[in-house]
Amino acid sequence: MDRDPATIRVIFMGTPDFAVPTLEALVDASFVDVVGVVTQPDRPAGRSQRLTPSDVKKEALKHDLPLAQPASLRTPEALAQLEAWQPDVIVVAAFGQLLPPDVLDLPSHGCVNVHASLLPRWRGAAPAPAAIIAGDEVTGITIMQMDPGLDTGPILAQKEVTIRADDTWETLEERLAKAGAQLLIETLPNYVAGKIVPQAQDEETATFADRIQKSEGEIDWSRPAVELARKIRAYTPWPGAYTTLHGKRFKILRATPLPKWRGEGPPGTVCALGDGTVVVVTGQGALHLEEVQLAGKRRMDIEDFLCGQRDCIGSCLGT
Repeated sequence: MDRDPATIRVIFMGTPDFAVPTLEALVDASFVDVVGVVTQPDRPAGRSQRLTPSDVKKEALKHDLPLAQPASLRTPEALAQLEAWQPDVIVVAAFGQLLPPDVLDLPSHGCVNVHASLLPRWRGAAPAPAAIIAGDEVTGITIMQMDPGLDTGPILAQKEVTIRADDTWETLEERLAKAGAQLLIETLPNYVAGKIVPQAQDEETATFADRIQKSEGEIDWSRPAVELARKIRAYTPWPGAYTTLHGKRFKILRATPLPKWRGEGPPGTVCALGDGTVVVVTGQGALHLEEVQLAGKRRMDIEDFLCGQRDCIGSCLGT
């Protein structure tokens, strides 16, 4: 059977849950034929270290889509599989590997990336938490034409997304994922038809968001309360912002900054105010604790936590 010339043959590459709405949108689009899905190999997860499929793999299996999980795209076998699918374009969303030149050059219309920031701000692996930590009020989605660099390709389309005062990495990225899927579907037909002129990025304004390490979640109480509150939101759900209480790991899950609060004691000192509010002294102001979790215990509102841990008042966290 002859193919419909109006149908765009797409290979989709992605791995985490951020990429799932984009794959769903491609599957639902009447002008797209998803001819193959590429995702990372199953990885050990949890305490049992059981091999676990990626979120994209689960979604691809739901739709019975052709699937490949190469450890690397630089092997002849991986390239042969991509060639066999004969794509017009490759769409990438949080795949987890840089695409080699042979893959970038394979589709007739190149490769397109759905990136969770307003490039050139926050290139790299973790743009959403970087935007929260920096105190950005707005971030967004960029659809870009891929080149050999890390998020350096020319821009095809952008859409702003407001960062809310209570946004965590999880809640912000959820909205970015939906916005990215929508913007891609709006952009892809015009891009393939040659109706979009790609715009080069301004290299002088580029910033970078490196992959987050687990150790970055440790709280430095000498920092200002406003900065620490942003860090707590940015590192939720992973790696989590943590300190120690009586030698045990103590996670701060929700907290509000009190930047003008002045109290006594060195940074890290836990204080109870007259209204029952519990705060921690910081380098500038204080952090009002709302939800916490001590190692080996369930997460709790601070009021419930104090019922069994009243001795935390007056202690110094992180020592």
